[in-house]
Amino acid sequence: MFIYANPHHTLHEGRHEMFRGRLVPCHETPARLDHVLAELGRRPVGERREAPPVPRAALERVHAPRYLDFLQGVWDEWVALDPANAALDALPSTWPVRGFRHDVEPQNFAARMGLYSYDAGTPLTAGTWAAAEAGAACAVAAAHAVAAGDTRAAAALTRPPGHHAGADFFGGYCFLNNAALAAQALRDQGAQKVAVVDVDYHHGNGTQSLFYDRADVLTVSIHGDPRTEYPFYLGHADERGEGEGFGHNLNLPLPAGTVFADWRGALQRALQRVAEHRADALVVALGVDTYEGDPISRFRLASADYLTIGRDLAAMRLPTVFTMEGGYAVEAMGVNLVNVLEGFEQG
Repeated sequence: MFIYANPHHTLHEGRHEMFRGRLVPCHETPARLDHVLAELGRRPVGERREAPPVPRAALERVHAPRYLDFLQGVWDEWVALDPANAALDALPSTWPVRGFRHDVEPQNFAARMGLYSYDAGTPLTAGTWAAAEAGAACAVAAAHAVAAGDTRAAAALTRPPGHHAGADFFGGYCFLNNAALAAQALRDQGAQKVAVVDVDYHHGNGTQSLFYDRADVLTVSIHGDPRTEYPFYLGHADERGEGEGFGHNLNLPLPAGTVFADWRGALQRALQRVAEHRADALVVALGVDTYEGDPISRFRLASADYLTIGRDLAAMRLPTVFTMEGGYAVEAMGVNLVNVLEGFEQG
């Protein structure tokens, strides 16, 4: 297994997010990946590699050019409004909901923030673009290594995470969709069919939206019931895809309090669907916020269960790319994520 770790992830460090009606310190912090890398130092899995810069063209295979332009320049624009903004995060506060236009990009800064976002819990900082771009480079490099046959599997260990980001929107701590970028890179490198299996506690709404009308990329997500769990407005079981993509999206929502035996049953359903899809390659959007100690999630998986998850994924015997997603029990993050990778290697 090759390991691509984002060298610039600490440049994105939000101060506050809006959470349950109040500003709180961000749950998505540099310490998350720091604990993973520390655990890999104690318990080496795989071979560390450095990712080359990601070409703009690779990003545009997934994300809209005007959205990328916005992300790349938004911090400078924020500070230009008022130099004092350099000491603050930028958070959106207004959104174009039903019946509003999305095709015309406003000139007003707050309106542009709202156009490209869907929540007030995802702060933009001075280093957001650099960190997100470097993370995308890890995902694309991992996909290229797997597609070339240089390794059976590769992991993009990065933050900010990515699976909530769509073609032209950010939210849920995510700006560039690393799992989607990896899936598209695998397709571009010759895989006829790719499957994305999202095991994060929260539905991979961005990934679903990106591939919803396509038959070449199967998207499967196991997650908390969107009637009660973020991101709320996607992730229901009746969302099956549209047009050519009908039947190529599978959502497996589970209730709060789900224990591992039931969660693993959903994973087996997911992997059976991957087999039916006859995928040439697999992308795993690897969130470990399914952990019983996670502060913002409500499943009941134990640390040892992640070894089993890794072995179950390995049993598919597919070229596999992992992208690091959620997990907010920070001190347990390293053990849980590395357990998946170790279980995969054992499998």
